[in-house]
Amino acid sequence: MNQAGAILWAQFRIIRHTTVARSGVAWSGIIGTIWYGFWLLAAVGGARLVANPQNADLVRTALPGALLVVFLYWQVVPVLLATTGAALELRKLKAYPIPIAQMFGIEVMLRITAGIEMVLILAGITAGVVLNPELPKWCGLITVPYVLFNLFLAAGVRDMLVRLLSRKRVREVVVFVMVMCTTLPRVLLARDPQHMRFLTMFTGDAWSGWPWTAAAALLQGRDASHSLSILFAWVLGAAVFGRWQFGRTLAFDAEAAASGDTRPVERGSLLQRIYRLPSLAFSDPLGALVEKEIRFLARSPRFRLMFLMGFTFGVVVMLPISLGRTQASPSLFASHYLTAVSVYALLLLSESCFWNSFGFDRAAAQFYFLAPVPFSRVLIGKNLSALFFIGLEIAAITAVCGLMGMPLRAARLAEAYGVAGVVTIFLLSAGNLMSIHQARAVNPNTQFRAGAAGRVQAMLLVIYPIALLPAGLAYLARFAFDAHPDLAFFGVLAFDAVVGLALYRVALDSSVAAAERRKEEIITALSSGEGPIAS
Repeated sequence: MNQAGAILWAQFRIIRHTTVARSGVAWSGIIGTIWYGFWLLAAVGGARLVANPQNADLVRTALPGALLVVFLYWQVVPVLLATTGAALELRKLKAYPIPIAQMFGIEVMLRITAGIEMVLILAGITAGVVLNPELPKWCGLITVPYVLFNLFLAAGVRDMLVRLLSRKRVREVVVFVMVMCTTLPRVLLARDPQHMRFLTMFTGDAWSGWPWTAAAALLQGRDASHSLSILFAWVLGAAVFGRWQFGRTLAFDAEAAASGDTRPVERGSLLQRIYRLPSLAFSDPLGALVEKEIRFLARSPRFRLMFLMGFTFGVVVMLPISLGRTQASPSLFASHYLTAVSVYALLLLSESCFWNSFGFDRAAAQFYFLAPVPFSRVLIGKNLSALFFIGLEIAAITAVCGLMGMPLRAARLAEAYGVAGVVTIFLLSAGNLMSIHQARAVNPNTQFRAGAAGRVQAMLLVIYPIALLPAGLAYLARFAFDAHPDLAFFGVLAFDAVVGLALYRVALDSSVAAAERRKEEIITALSSGEGPIAS
């Protein structure tokens, strides 16, 4: 394991260097403490529930569903948020004589970064089993093969998706297939009006051949030989699948696959005319900056995947939640469906549009400090390009909803654009500051974000509620004023927009001043390449 130890040691040195060079460590620590503290409390609650012998019937019914939720969170949530956690940078490791088995072992263990929350939950369940006087102590060890099953499967799924999404023509098909897969629960519920056969997957009556059912039975000390053989069969199958996909990814040339999809664009084409629109609307250098951002983001596989998922995943994933009442009496979520999907799209586009707007520029960002252009123009240009794509995203969501036959009244369209616009103003204010204080290089050719899903949600835990609060006040005004609810709603939104613009101006000036003070740190952070582990 000398090679593996060298890889981990090099990554540790890189992380320590970048952490020391980057400010905001205390802030990240506070957010992480809050987020993982919440999951730790949930794990403690689960441990106490399982440890109590009087809850045997409840545990028997709920434990398979809990393990199924762990499985879905580990495998599905990273795909929905387009985050895969840390992963080996295979391009930099192929040149070294490192055994494939060691690299695969590290890659599998790195899948923990995409589901640290679930590790805490499983640790709580394990502690509860060990502390339960009526359960054998060896039952607590069953969470180990269940974790391995999830790690092997997550590694295989990630490698398969990374290869498929490296080809432009295949990428859209893959996203379409993933969207269709998310509709399966709704189809199963529609085919079974009583919802019983589908819901049995979450109870103790589920098929004993599922890995979560077998693991739940073993945790309770029931049917040991039969359940153990089933669980280890799933672990073996996931290990073979993960190793097979890792070997194919190791031999895969992503650059060659992507280069075969590029085609020259004619100078007089419609796309070129669209690219030139910012230069017609704004004078240089602002027009040139906006045009450059739009051209670059439109050609980035990473950004295009987020944009495509916004009006496909967003529409389909939230559709089952909105379908629960009749058209005469729609649910609250269905009444604001377009707005909810638009906010979800903001989440997907947040990395490149808000939090790390200089990430794709990387070392080229030093030009912004050398060119005779005010740095405020650079930030405004990036913000305007973000507004362009956000408006285009919401228009695409609206078009998809129209094709699906969903009612699109003018008031709902105005609500979606108004709420998304107000939230965007506050997100841009926070994003400009974070882009300066938390700048980091991002590879635009990688489809998935390397940050773990938990880190993204930890950020949302603080920033998104604050950004959504003004819109929430508008909905509160609509509820409070029965006589003219829409007038109150849009009046509060207009006031929020004015306050947001004032806050944006203050944040912009603060960001410009901070950029001038920290330009060396920013350029260093953006110029630094990824280590042997992309994180």
